Amino acid sequence: MPSGRYSFHDTHDDTPLGEERFSCAAGPSGWRYTAQTFAADGTTDGSVDLTLDSRARPMRLELRRHGWQVRGGALAGLTWVRTHVEDTDLTFTREGNEKAHAFTGRSPAFLLATARMLALAEGTSARVRVVSFTEPLLAPRTLDQGWTLEATEAHPTDSGLLTVRRFRVADLETGEEGLVHMAGDVVLSAPGVELEELETPPGAWI
Repeated sequence: MPSGRYSFHDTHDDTPLGEERFSCAAGPSGWRYTAQTFAADGTTDGSVDLTLDSRARPMRLELRRHGWQVRGGALAGLTWVRTHVEDTDLTFTREGNEKAHAFTGRSPAFLLATARMLALAEGTSARVRVVSFTEPLLAPRTLDQGWTLEATEAHPTDSGLLTVRRFRVADLETGEEGLVHMAGDVVLSAPGVELEELETPPGAWI
């Protein structure tokens, strides 16, 4: 069960944006990722809970950030409900549905989930439609991403060879792209994300 800490920073000027302390594990029929998120000053500001089925589809998602909450899953594409803890009469609560394949957002959990779902062979590419929840209000945005598995490399470590996969991920609307490095079910680095601590080795790539 890998667990550790990711740090977030602005991709333009490296301003620290906070961190995420996570754990994840494969289960009988899929994979689950849970995390607490923290602001740059160390205060708790949210959480992530994502469960995938055996085909890496998002069976359950719960995001919390600054009082906002999103609950969703795979149903007729992707379906979700976004609300705020102070919206007791549901005046501003909104439901959403999109013919998309995966959720995405700041958490590395979403990169891992999409990579698992696509199951790319080295040198191949795919286009995927995703629903992104933006920070800090968790507002939904639908976009198309392009994924390419550029290389798979084995790196020696004290506990044996570590297989690292290098993906190029692009927002096909804006043309913005970046490199994502993964080892098993852990993201080593991605645009705006760095793995700072890892208490246990990555789980196997499934």
